[in-house]
Amino acid sequence: MSDHYYSKTPGAESNPQWWNFTLRGHSMRFKTDHGVFSKNEVDFGSRVLIDSFREPEIEGPILDVGCGYGPIGLTLAKSFETRDVHLVDVNNRALELARENAMQNEVPSVKVYESDCLDQVTFTGFAAIVTNPPIRAGKKVVHQIFEQSFNHLAPGGELWVVIQKKQGAPSARVKMEELFGNTEVVSKSKGYFIFRAKKV
Repeated sequence: MSDHYYSKTPGAESNPQWWNFTLRGHSMRFKTDHGVFSKNEVDFGSRVLIDSFREPEIEGPILDVGCGYGPIGLTLAKSFETRDVHLVDVNNRALELARENAMQNEVPSVKVYESDCLDQVTFTGFAAIVTNPPIRAGKKVVHQIFEQSFNHLAPGGELWVVIQKKQGAPSARVKMEELFGNTEVVSKSKGYFIFRAKKV
């Protein structure tokens, strides 16, 4: 259990590595390590979410739930420089990496802090919440993220989710429809679905 990327303190021995990746036209440099999600490259699902995301129509910050070492949240902060972006994760090693990567990529408009799901997120007026949820943590945790996201969005705010068909996309869509009363398939590629739901 201690080696799962959704653990608070991963037990895997630290062995940091650096690599470069281009996201939304930005050349990004990331430090990663054992005990975090997708440590060797930006995973395909996150890349589809990053590419599909559209800036919300309303004012307000963006929240990346389960940020890992930061590829989604930091890229969106680079792309939408007038927005504050919050990055949260339960994994302390991932959070340290996200902070380092924010400095490495010169992204000052981010707040990186610990939160189990959204339990420690106190702000409730986000214009958008994005998540590549921790599927291995189980459906209960994933659906809790959706429920808490609804409560933390401003009216008109949007929840963006990437999830594979074989890892629960149909049930995720049902849950989002139940909460928001609407869900759109923005994009799909190689079995990955990008869902967007709007709080009306």
